[in-house]
Amino acid sequence: MKTENYQGGRGMRPIRLTGFGALAGLAFAGLASAQTATTYSAAQAERGRNVYTTSCAACHGPDLGGGQFGPPLRGVNFRQRWAGVPVSELFEQVRTMPPGQARSLSDSVYADLVAVMLAENGVAAGSNELPSDLTRLAAMNMPGTRVVGQARAAAGGGLTPGVKLPFWPSRANPLDSISPVTEALLTNPPEGSWLQWRRTWDGKGFSPLNQINKSNVKDLGVAWSLALPPGPNAATPLVHDGVIFVHAFRDNVLALDATTGDLLWQYSRQLPEGVNPTVKRNLALYGDKLYVATSDVHVVALDIKTGAVVWDKPTGDYKAGLRQSGGPLVAKGKVMIGMVGRAAGGPSIVALDSETGAEAWRFFTIARPGEPGGNTWNDLPLEQRNGGSVWTAGYYDPVTNLAFFGAAPTYDTGPLLKRVNKRGVTNDALYTDATMALNPDTGKLVWHYQHMENDQWDLDWVFERHLINMQVNGRNRRVVMTAGKLGIYDAVDAATGEYVSSFDIGIQNLVTRIDPKTGRKIVNPDLIPGDGKLKLVCPHAGGGKSWVPSAYNEATKIMYVPSQETCMSLTPVAEGERGSLTTGVRWSIQPRPDTDGRFGRLQAINVETGKTLWTQRQRAAQSSGILATAGGLVFAGALDRFISAYDDTTGEQLWKTKLTDIPSSAPITYTVNGKQYMAVVVGFGSAHASTFPMLTPEIAMPVTPSSAIWVFALP
Repeated sequence: MKTENYQGGRGMRPIRLTGFGALAGLAFAGLASAQTATTYSAAQAERGRNVYTTSCAACHGPDLGGGQFGPPLRGVNFRQRWAGVPVSELFEQVRTMPPGQARSLSDSVYADLVAVMLAENGVAAGSNELPSDLTRLAAMNMPGTRVVGQARAAAGGGLTPGVKLPFWPSRANPLDSISPVTEALLTNPPEGSWLQWRRTWDGKGFSPLNQINKSNVKDLGVAWSLALPPGPNAATPLVHDGVIFVHAFRDNVLALDATTGDLLWQYSRQLPEGVNPTVKRNLALYGDKLYVATSDVHVVALDIKTGAVVWDKPTGDYKAGLRQSGGPLVAKGKVMIGMVGRAAGGPSIVALDSETGAEAWRFFTIARPGEPGGNTWNDLPLEQRNGGSVWTAGYYDPVTNLAFFGAAPTYDTGPLLKRVNKRGVTNDALYTDATMALNPDTGKLVWHYQHMENDQWDLDWVFERHLINMQVNGRNRRVVMTAGKLGIYDAVDAATGEYVSSFDIGIQNLVTRIDPKTGRKIVNPDLIPGDGKLKLVCPHAGGGKSWVPSAYNEATKIMYVPSQETCMSLTPVAEGERGSLTTGVRWSIQPRPDTDGRFGRLQAINVETGKTLWTQRQRAAQSSGILATAGGLVFAGALDRFISAYDDTTGEQLWKTKLTDIPSSAPITYTVNGKQYMAVVVGFGSAHASTFPMLTPEIAMPVTPSSAIWVFALP
């Protein structure tokens, strides 16, 4: 059973406060209707004392009697304040601790800490442990008679009875006038909105706004910022009608006033015991709902005005090792999302009805035996096939009515290394490293194109798909363009999947030739693992070009690509060891042999000619996606916590500022009341933050992982 909490708009009492200072003086609006006995065990309280000593005593005193930084958690005042209150409320407040590390302990440990408080306040131990389930805790009340009115005032806390507050005008709430996000609005979004994670269905990451431009970006300053629940954060915000929707760690979602950062509502998910929160990359807006992927593999539809749950549906089984990290794509009334994990038989892409959450269709990214592509797994039975994770969001093309997704390779590379001698069987491993074009109405696979078969290096052709109109041999072609970690971009026909062209950004040493008719990659045979020899492969498996998305300017045909200049050693492991890949190798990172110590790379490339216009290189690895604007600017962030603006025609750095943590998402820009803003979410913990810092040991990583949203504007 899961319990959801959300905070209402202005004028509504928030369900949650922060910290034990708030905990000690909190007032509540009502009591649980169905009562059960409040009980805990002596053993549970003893466990809680051990945790309290190490995690709580420094603030609240060794005996719960209060300390320099925290109020007492026992005694008459504590008991009066909490008498008659549902235990779930106390439990929720305890989970905001320790300061800056909310929910960093398991729910069972937090229940143990509440048990200590019960014991220290005279509640006798019983035979049953205090549960950690919010529904059961809500049916238990703290012992004693609730203090209200004059008695509460005498006990301290609350507003003085009978006091009259002076009149103060309330600010307008943008949620009062927020409008539904229609299919037409997603097809042609207002210039000042950011309705999808790359702004538009075609994945360009380009904004037509130009109020902030080359001539004035040097004056860009902070408009507002807000600390988010601490932890890794790679999610790109959305903006609609003056409201900015932000995803935060531990499955929190906030609706904020986009001009001030004021909280309008907050949704927080209660995860089942043992489920670790995972990073998500995007949210989705459609109709009057905001769609959120959860760490326990559900999709939740929230009312955009209130944050209330409209529906909540499972999409996979977390107990089978499945997860969600890319976030949803919504089109044609379907909420489409891919699964991640090494479950036997592989993950899937599932579509839910946007109104009801009912499952509409499911497509498996590991081809089934006896079905198209099923003969490409080296004759392995289905239960021995895995991989094919869809760990970034999909894209939709209203011109062809197709949704495009990419699938990752498998780490179980050993059984695919050498092709079996059986007629009609290959080791290509569909649909790994492929673009899959699905009909969003039916889930039917219309076409696929595999960018690299039998990936033995973890090269992940799973990233953004740009829908581009380009001239090819004097003919206009609508193509899907994407790159894997190698930094090789393939263009294939959006309607048919026919190969069109490729260009290489120049960071890899594996592919020696690309077939001009089919796009098939010919690799250096000396770099295929599995022969017991050391291999030097560039780039590293962390990605030359990784998931942080590039941006594209349709008017100039220029793609702006973030990448890293790195290599990896594929070192044979001892017999019986698995290694990073089951071919018996373990990867480790190292600089390119020709390095000058600059690892981060931002590159401007003409997609029709494949020629590079400029390259900006720096010491710190690139960590954020790219934002390009009609103001002639390219925004990008790096591991040194700087976000910078570059001239889109020359690559000259025009502005930069240092943030509180690593920009691991993608910057966006929007307008409210005619004023343009640029926003970016920071949060240590992405794959970039864990992979590349070892190359630059002088760049200090944040001591305590944090998260925040930073919003900038002109004076």
